[in-house]
Amino acid sequence: MGVDYYKVLGVDRGAGDDDLKKAYRKLAMRWHPDKNSTNKKEAEAKFKQISEAYEVLSDPQKRTIYDQLGEEGLKGQPPPGAGGPGASPFFPGGAHSTSFHFNPRSADDIFKEFFGFSGMGGMGSMRGEPGFQRSMFGNDFFPSRYGGEGSTSMQQPLHKAAPIENRLPVSLADLYKGVTKKMKISRETIDAHGRVSHVEEILTIDVKPGWKKGTKITFPEKGNEAPNMRPADIVFIIDEKPHDVFTRDGNDLVMTEKISLVEALTGYTARVTTLDGRSLSLPINSIIHPSYEEVIPGEGMPIPKDPTKKGNLRIKFNIKFPSRLTSDQKAGIKKLLGS
Repeated sequence: MGVDYYKVLGVDRGAGDDDLKKAYRKLAMRWHPDKNSTNKKEAEAKFKQISEAYEVLSDPQKRTIYDQLGEEGLKGQPPPGAGGPGASPFFPGGAHSTSFHFNPRSADDIFKEFFGFSGMGGMGSMRGEPGFQRSMFGNDFFPSRYGGEGSTSMQQPLHKAAPIENRLPVSLADLYKGVTKKMKISRETIDAHGRVSHVEEILTIDVKPGWKKGTKITFPEKGNEAPNMRPADIVFIIDEKPHDVFTRDGNDLVMTEKISLVEALTGYTARVTTLDGRSLSLPINSIIHPSYEEVIPGEGMPIPKDPTKKGNLRIKFNIKFPSRLTSDQKAGIKKLLGS
């Protein structure tokens, strides 16, 4: 049979149009001579053979002749014994003699049908365009310009669905230390034959120390697939869970201590359990007035750009004043503090 076109494209003998197109795209991009400067002669031969195989197998008449008579039959070279009473109808001497001559088209022409610009020598006008080599042979060629490997349209990029946003509640302690979250999603995918299937996938989110509420983590094109549409991005948005003791103000942590008037005037020791479980004992010898704030440097939230540095811990005070004083108490206070 000569060259086995099915093997050339890496498809089985029952391959349909979608299978052939997918195989051709992949192999033509791989073996394009402009992408194989170190082995250009081999690439040119492969590129030509891939194009010829696709031309034959994608044309029903040529494919029928090839399946029955092989490469020789396509090129007008009847196999031994083809001219007798049982000869093929495609050759003289058959019951329905038909003249058939296969002249393979230019590999560049076939390439141009798929990608909108010619291959090999016909690509000169495109080479000068900024980013051409990256666009043509880089990973983003199909999705960025033509909407995915399954698309042959050269008119418009495929429209992309709007992002799907989800809240991701995270405790303040996890935002302080960092944490890994595993999110299970279910999505619809479409194969080359248009069949829809449901798949489940685990997405991993590495929450970095110091991330703030509103931080977005994007998983490109992990939404449902649909015909003629690029899948949506899935976006998780950090949301901070309330904490019993601390609130966050930028990179600072803020807490409020309830103390008596006596403690405010005579001294107070604040005892704090940090978000990573350490116990701090913080003596305060200043007179604590209602707007007083004690600041402890470096005990706040990690700074995302440099987690070795932290904001401040700020302690505010809620001073409990007595609801009433006796005459003796009033006199005592006056004597101590002056009138």
